[in-house]
Amino acid sequence: MQEGSFTSAERLRVLREFADRGTVARVAEALSMTPSAVSQQLKALAREAGVALLEPDGRRVRLTDAGHALAIRADEVLAAMDRAAAEMALYRGSPRGQVRVALFPSGAALLLPHVLAALAESGVDIVARDEDVPPTAVPRLLADYDVVLTHRDERAGSISGPRVAAQQLMREPIDVVVARGHRLADRETVTPQELAQESWLSVRGGFPVDDVLRSIATVTGVQPRITQRLNDFSVIEELVAAGHGVALIPRHAVRHPGLAVLRLSGVRAARLYDLATRPHAERRPAVATVLDAFHTAAHTVTAGEC
Repeated sequence: MQEGSFTSAERLRVLREFADRGTVARVAEALSMTPSAVSQQLKALAREAGVALLEPDGRRVRLTDAGHALAIRADEVLAAMDRAAAEMALYRGSPRGQVRVALFPSGAALLLPHVLAALAESGVDIVARDEDVPPTAVPRLLADYDVVLTHRDERAGSISGPRVAAQQLMREPIDVVVARGHRLADRETVTPQELAQESWLSVRGGFPVDDVLRSIATVTGVQPRITQRLNDFSVIEELVAAGHGVALIPRHAVRHPGLAVLRLSGVRAARLYDLATRPHAERRPAVATVLDAFHTAAHTVTAGEC
C-alpha cells in the first residue's frame, strides 16, 4: 500500500488492520508502510469521522468505543468492496480469485484433500496454511486469512462475535487410545473411573482434548498425571503404542495399528469443527465456494457414523 494519497476505503482498511493487530508497528509491517504513515492515516480517518478513534493506553494507543464501532463497519464496507470486485471478475470471465485458508493440522489432514478435489475445476485457488492455535486466537488469524478452520470442545460456546462469523461444520468424537497390550485393550468402552490412575499423554492447554481430560478429572476427583504435552497426534500415538501412557485422540485422527480405541462413557467427549470468517465474507463468491466445499467434505467423512 502506497503512503501517498489514501481514499476513505483505504483508511478503513488501515483501521481494520489496527483492530486486528493491536499496534501501529504491526500494522505498518503488514501493510508495508511506515509507522508514521499509519498514524497519519488513522488521524485523517478520525477527522473524517468527527470523533476520536484512538486513546492513550500506557505507551501505546488503543481503539476508543467509537473506534471499535467503526472497525465493525469497516469490515462490512471492505467485504462489500471485495464482493463487488469478485462479481465483476465473473463478468470478465476471469478466475474467481484466491482464498487464504488456515487449518489446524489434524483437521487439514482429514478435510483438505476432499476440499482441493472439489475445487479443482472451480476457478478458485486455495492457499492453505496449518495454524495450530486455540479458538481464542481466531480473530487474530482473520487478519491474514479469509477462512479459518478451528476446533473447540463441544461444551464451549461459539466463537462468533461482532467481527467473527462462525458456522459449525461437524462433530468428531474423542476416544481413549491404549497400547494393544494394555489391561483395557480388549474393551469397547471405558469409564473415567477406570482411567483415574493412568499416566496421560495430552496436548497443550486450550485445545479440545485437554478440555475432555479436565472433565475426566472433574468426574473422578483425581487430577490426571500428565507425563508429556505434545500437539502432534502421530507422536502421541507412537508413545502410547510403546507403552508410555494412554491418551485421548479425536476419532478420525487415529492411525497407528498398534493402538486399541475405546469409547469413553460418562463424559461428553467430542470436538466441534468451526469455519470462521469475517461477517458477510460468505457473500464473496470465492469464499462461498470454499465454505461449500468444506461442508461437502465434512459430510463425506462423517457419512455413516453413529
